Amino acid sequence: MANLALLFLFLFSFTVATTKADSFSRNLSPETLGLKREKLTHLHFYFHDTLSGENPTAVPVAQAATTNKSSTSFGLVVMIDNPLTVKPEVNSEQVGRAQGIYASASQSEISFLMAFNLFFTQGKHNGSSLSLLGRNSIFSGIREMPIVGGSGLFRFARGYAKAKTYMVNLKTNDAIVEYDVYVFHY
Repeated sequence: MANLALLFLFLFSFTVATTKADSFSRNLSPETLGLKREKLTHLHFYFHDTLSGENPTAVPVAQAATTNKSSTSFGLVVMIDNPLTVKPEVNSEQVGRAQGIYASASQSEISFLMAFNLFFTQGKHNGSSLSLLGRNSIFSGIREMPIVGGSGLFRFARGYAKAKTYMVNLKTNDAIVEYDVYVFHY
C-alpha cells in the first residue's frame, strides 16, 4: 500500500510539474492582441554614413590587432547614429536615424555585418522602428538585407531592405546609400 501511495504521489507531482513547465507559453490568435489585417509598406530614404569631419555619425569603436594589415579591414567595428533623409542631400528632410553597428566580417571582400535599428521620427511612423540584420557587400550593385522585427506601427515586422550606394568618397569613406525597404506588419 505504501508503494502505491508513493507511486500516486510521484505521478501527481510529475503531472503538476509538467503542467507548470508548459505554462510559460500558449497559442493566441492575432485578434487577441488587437492585430488586424497584415499590411505591406514601402519606405524609401537615404542613409548618410559620415566618418569624417567634426561631427561624424559613424565612429570606429573596436578593431582586431590585424585589422590595419587586412585589405578588407576585417575585424573593424563601427557604431552609427546616421541620419535618414528623403533626398540624397544631408540637409533635406530627415525622417529618422539608423542606430547600431556594422562590422567588417569578410577576409576576402569588403563586406559588413549590419545590425541596426531604423528609428523613424516623422509622419505616421514617428516613434516606430525596424530592426535590420544582414550581410552588406558594399561594392555589389544592389544588396538585400533582412528586416527581422520592429516596434510601434511596425510591430511583428518582417521583410527586406534593398541598399544601393548613391555616393562614396574613397578618401574619407563617407557614403550616401539609397534604401528601399519592404515590410509586412500589422
